[in-house]
Amino acid sequence: MTTGYFTNEQHDALRAEVRAFAEREVLPRVPEMETQKTVHHELSRLIAAQGWLGVTIPVDYGGMGMGHLAKTIIIEELARVSGAMGAMVQASQLGVAKILHFGSDEQKKAWLPKVAYGDCLPTIAVTESASGGHVLGMRAQAVRDGDDYILNGHKVFVGNSHVGDLHGVVVRTGDGPKGLTAFLVESDRPGFALAPQQSTMGLHGFSFGELLFENCRVPATNRLGDEGQGLSVAYSSSILYGRSNLTAVSLGIHQAILDETVAYASQRELYGRPIAELDNIKQKIGQITSRLMTARITAYHAVHLLDRGMPCDIELMNAKLVNVESALDSAREAMEIHAAIGLTTERPIERFLRDAYHIFAPAGTSDVQRLRLAEAAMGRTKGQWSERIVNGEAVAVH
Repeated sequence: MTTGYFTNEQHDALRAEVRAFAEREVLPRVPEMETQKTVHHELSRLIAAQGWLGVTIPVDYGGMGMGHLAKTIIIEELARVSGAMGAMVQASQLGVAKILHFGSDEQKKAWLPKVAYGDCLPTIAVTESASGGHVLGMRAQAVRDGDDYILNGHKVFVGNSHVGDLHGVVVRTGDGPKGLTAFLVESDRPGFALAPQQSTMGLHGFSFGELLFENCRVPATNRLGDEGQGLSVAYSSSILYGRSNLTAVSLGIHQAILDETVAYASQRELYGRPIAELDNIKQKIGQITSRLMTARITAYHAVHLLDRGMPCDIELMNAKLVNVESALDSAREAMEIHAAIGLTTERPIERFLRDAYHIFAPAGTSDVQRLRLAEAAMGRTKGQWSERIVNGEAVAVH
């Protein structure tokens, strides 16, 4: 793994720590998660207790203060063993983002240390069943009532829905783009409920379900930023954190695909020798290796820029596009190498394929990334979110 240009000894030590934990604590629980197909509360809490959810939280708030590259390494190493647990950490990071960039001093002091110490799993809830990825089409709303807001509606595909303690919810408080506002909603607040968790194709052990709000009363002090800043909360969390986080999940799954394929091809014999010695198999393994190397460079380069406060929306778009597409291509090629046994649960390759598909849509499908890249090439972008956040333009003022 030649990524020394981006990483240092601290990153290497962190990788070794997370990898050892994943193989010791996560890997033995994978069969249970695959069988139960429901959120694994115990393991989610155990990972949170390691302090890794606080990797981007400043030291002053109890966090690690190591930035986005370190976050990528943590997610990547967990996803290498379990895409579900990589997804759990990436979803928590979305919850961290909204508080870091839009929270008041009081909100940061109240919640960031709890997240950093593993006592709170945060989420962000934007998507609705009718509007999908069209954020401005949402219908859930909040109405001001004295010192409170009353929330009604629902949110779907919320990462960590059934294990989260604090939900960052974007709802309508008015019309148009400036009519969206974000709130922090505790999971034990009256009027809030969870719909039953639905079975999914992959990421077993992770939850991305539905939140329900029925006359849920939330104090105005739980509002993130000012009224009308909800669109900035949603977009910045998705663009700056979502794309890089999901890139990291894809990267970890991709590494697992290569590791498993090499191991299988080295032990499976045909014509009196391991199939890894056959030229056509070598070609496929070589292609997977090439894709993975390119994917890792695009991922690390993008978050390297983000850590340095440099404009990098385009690099983040490309990182997600390259990583998702290449992981899916490699998963399909690995399935061809495994042949019929790859269709069985005897080998984990079918799990990697199922998990990889789950990373395609969130924070923009590949088509969305290509459209945005094309707009950037033609000079039609309206500024970069990474630059706005660094310069404080989208951050709430209190």
